[in-house]
Amino acid sequence: MNTEPASTTGPKPEPGPATTPADIWEQDAAKRALDELFILTFQYRSSKAYYDLLRFVAHFRFYSPFNAMLVHMQMPGATFVAPPNKWLRDYGRRIRPGARPLIILRPMGPVMFVFDVLDTEPTKDAPALPPEVEKPFEVRKGEVGCRLELVVENAKRDGLRVTGSDEGSQSAGSICYVAKGVRQTQEFRVGFDQRRNPILVHIPVNYDLVTNTKLGREAQYVTIVHELAHLYCGHLGTPNDQWWPDRRGLSHDVREVEAESVTYLVCIRAGLDNPSEQYLAGYLGQQEQVPPLSLECIMKAAGLIERMSHEQMKRRPVRPHE
Repeated sequence: MNTEPASTTGPKPEPGPATTPADIWEQDAAKRALDELFILTFQYRSSKAYYDLLRFVAHFRFYSPFNAMLVHMQMPGATFVAPPNKWLRDYGRRIRPGARPLIILRPMGPVMFVFDVLDTEPTKDAPALPPEVEKPFEVRKGEVGCRLELVVENAKRDGLRVTGSDEGSQSAGSICYVAKGVRQTQEFRVGFDQRRNPILVHIPVNYDLVTNTKLGREAQYVTIVHELAHLYCGHLGTPNDQWWPDRRGLSHDVREVEAESVTYLVCIRAGLDNPSEQYLAGYLGQQEQVPPLSLECIMKAAGLIERMSHEQMKRRPVRPHE
């Protein structure tokens, strides 16, 4: 899939030849402990270890991709984790004495402690464990449902316009900057008024994402996820460093492996067939080590696209001059 910008004019000026945004971002390792761990310990540098991580996160669906990665880092054999109060309330199980807690990120807070099912024991009259606990990695067959419409609508808040084009069978989609000198806006729904009429705001268009209208709904969704992965991993730069990083200047292999990894995670967790698994298996099967990827960007991009596919996202904070 083509991700090269149609114009060198993007939301931010191009860096000089000596230092790319990717170089600057990579140097800021102090704020990115997970990527530092990835580099220093080589825990996931082998192709097999990295692929095992992806498969684990892809099937560890009850937590975000980022938290699933944290669980795998601490206990690769974990099957189902939950905090002590959930184990007792929902499953009638208590934590075994001496069990080792796992640390994950808490929504709207710092961290929380969870325990794997093997570190719990049933209380008296505890019910049998449901399939979601006993067999959490079973393959599901899903449908795209409303994910396609939601992700297209939510992409608007980041200045991305999704359009369809009648392309040949070998073309799935592409993403690029809008043409130089062209400033357009599109409507983004931010809520509803008292009469349930949509409240719309106008968002400038910074990127165009084109999909092949000859593809089915599932294939179009997979294509959009892949192109969004390039965007949110920073491969095309960023209009705001607080939204996602500017990592222009990466090699083609790094860009494609990161985008395919995000696509694999999002689609497998949704139960959707996609070609990313074949791409990754083929690429990683020919390489003993993976290129210097950003685990942080991959997991955060996958989590963001997953949320965009399930809920109406809020508008990005408006800058004072906007």
